[in-house]
Amino acid sequence: MIIKLHTTHDGKSILAICDSDLLGKVYEEGELQLDLTSNFYNGKEMNEPEILKEISKFSSLNIVGQKSINFAIKQELIEKTNIKKIANVPYAICVFVESLE
Repeated sequence: MIIKLHTTHDGKSILAICDSDLLGKVYEEGELQLDLTSNFYNGKEMNEPEILKEISKFSSLNIVGQKSINFAIKQELIEKTNIKKIANVPYAICVFVESLE
């Protein structure tokens, strides 16, 4: 899987996780588009244990591809009901909410 680290203008952190074999492609279905050619996804190849070490540092995850989605389900980061598809490519967004306590 490929991961790319991002920081928003307000200091939040996003981790993009994408299946390696999907990188560099564009998927379209009707008016919907999943563009994996942008720099947003073009990062570093990592295995599951390496990615797990990074996850706690982020406020949200952007997950694309069956392998990446399966990883997120296995780690209980997302539920199957929150997975969407464009051109049969699954994707999901996971936002970690800070406790108000």
